[in-house]
Amino acid sequence: MLSPDVRFEGFTATDWVRVLSLFRPRRPGSEEREPDRPRGGVVAVHAGGRLRKLMHTDAGRLRIDDAQRGLPRSAEELAARHHASWAAVIEAGALEAIVERFGARTRRGDDFLAQSLLLLQLAREELHAGRIDLWPARLRGVPMPSAGVVRGTLESLAGVGKTMVIGLFEGGELWTSVAMRRDARGINLILGPDEVRKDMGLLAGDWRRDYRHLSRAIEERAGELSLGCFAEAETIRKLEVDPSPGAWARAVAVRDVILAPVPAALAIPLGIDAGRAALSALRAIADRIDPVG
Repeated sequence: MLSPDVRFEGFTATDWVRVLSLFRPRRPGSEEREPDRPRGGVVAVHAGGRLRKLMHTDAGRLRIDDAQRGLPRSAEELAARHHASWAAVIEAGALEAIVERFGARTRRGDDFLAQSLLLLQLAREELHAGRIDLWPARLRGVPMPSAGVVRGTLESLAGVGKTMVIGLFEGGELWTSVAMRRDARGINLILGPDEVRKDMGLLAGDWRRDYRHLSRAIEERAGELSLGCFAEAETIRKLEVDPSPGAWARAVAVRDVILAPVPAALAIPLGIDAGRAALSALRAIADRIDPVG
């Protein structure tokens, strides 16, 4: 997905923290109203029927002595025992096996996409072999996409030489934005808002008008847009955790989210939920690059 010579421009520390904050959205309903909701995750590593390591993402390392007498039979049982929202039970050596096979099967010239799919395939093999157990198993049964499918999806979002942009507003100002331009080898430019704010000119304070100024400024610096997703930051936070079918389509219909332009190939089959696809692409970038940490 990323070109070998990708450039990262136009982000202040505040801008990037704002981008990352989008991927820590609030759950539906405040936590104060759900004091008993399971939180955090727990990971157990075992070997020979004995628990070797036990760690909780919120509480840190847990005492093995307290759990040694009753090794959990599954990740679901482990999560219930420690009141966690997710759990992983890993056999000692499973992760090392993934790394070793990854090194043996990676070939010179494999791009980031090919390496990522190989790593996911090897992890799935360990899951099927029973050496790793995850709960909840949300993606169990979902087929592994081929590199061609992933590249085709990227092509539908942004052809070679085209740019995708997500622009979020708050209080009548540009809160943050991310533009990603693609060349033949992948995304070769990731452009933040610091480079374009001064190019947007005088804003009206109405994001439904001001997004056009952002689009123009991005096109002047990065090239023609193939997909633009614009909204208020709070709207995107709510949509990220809204489980109702067609939530994005409804938001587009009432102009809580503006998609301009949107590729025809996405607008019809995805029910105009292209904004979610663009955020997924941005999430992959954010997970891979963290210039402030």
